[in-house]
Amino acid sequence: MRVLVTGASGWIGSAVVPELVGAGHVVTGLARSDAAAAAVEARGAGVVRGSVEDLDVLREAAGAADAVVHLAFRHDIAFAGRFAEAVASDVAAIEALASGLPSGGAIAVAAGMLGHGQPGVPITERDGATPGGVGEARRPPTDATLALAGRGLRSSVVRLSPTVHGEGDGGFLATLVELARKHGVSGYPGDGSARWTAVHVRDAARLFRRAIEVAPAGSVLHAVADEAVAVREIAEVIGRHLDVPARSVPADQVDEHFGFLGMFLGLDGAGSSAITRELTGWAPREPGLLADLDQGHYFAPGVGGKWG
Repeated sequence: MRVLVTGASGWIGSAVVPELVGAGHVVTGLARSDAAAAAVEARGAGVVRGSVEDLDVLREAAGAADAVVHLAFRHDIAFAGRFAEAVASDVAAIEALASGLPSGGAIAVAAGMLGHGQPGVPITERDGATPGGVGEARRPPTDATLALAGRGLRSSVVRLSPTVHGEGDGGFLATLVELARKHGVSGYPGDGSARWTAVHVRDAARLFRRAIEVAPAGSVLHAVADEAVAVREIAEVIGRHLDVPARSVPADQVDEHFGFLGMFLGLDGAGSSAITRELTGWAPREPGLLADLDQGHYFAPGVGGKWG
């Protein structure tokens, strides 16, 4: 297939592009800068210049494709307090991509796991957003994507685990390592029993490939390898590698210690990918989160989190 990838030079895109190329697909990546274009080309893909704000560019590029993997999201404005604007921009991008795709084309859109289902109950692909939570705030792009099944497109939403780990990751795990170095303690909120799902970035990339290849129209898929890793366990591995204590951070110090990450670290989000595996034949094969941490690359000199 001819596949267009938005966010092709980002963390997930850096694995998705070579995964698609290696499977024989002809890939084009959206790039908004010379550096992004060079990174996409180095991974074996063609380039179309533009951003997710350039709706005409999206429409035209999708028109030359058989499938789209939509990974880009305007985190820059979301983290600047304009989350609703970022969500509205995402919906507009999805609509533009869909309007360009030919009938029967496939589109897989990235979403998040946290904020779905009922507290304390593992999240499944059938669970919707929890009222009033972060999942509900990002619900419009999911609704827009699933609705495309009624317009002749094989659409799917891929909910990513909050931790998509691997060498080169600058997200949650790298930030927790950086904070542990900074404070001299590897912290966790409360008793650290809040559970996260996790997936290696290469396994996530394989799921996006399977999504555009075989997922039924209107599918919700879960990129989940580790189904329930306690935040305390993560802190303990980090503490062991840095030779600092792992301990609870008092509730009144969580925001100061973790910054905006504090609101996520206390969320319990165990989940399953059983339905996804049945629908797509996907099976994770890379190291799990704790095993990946133990490989040591998160602790190498110069590794830092983008939110530290």
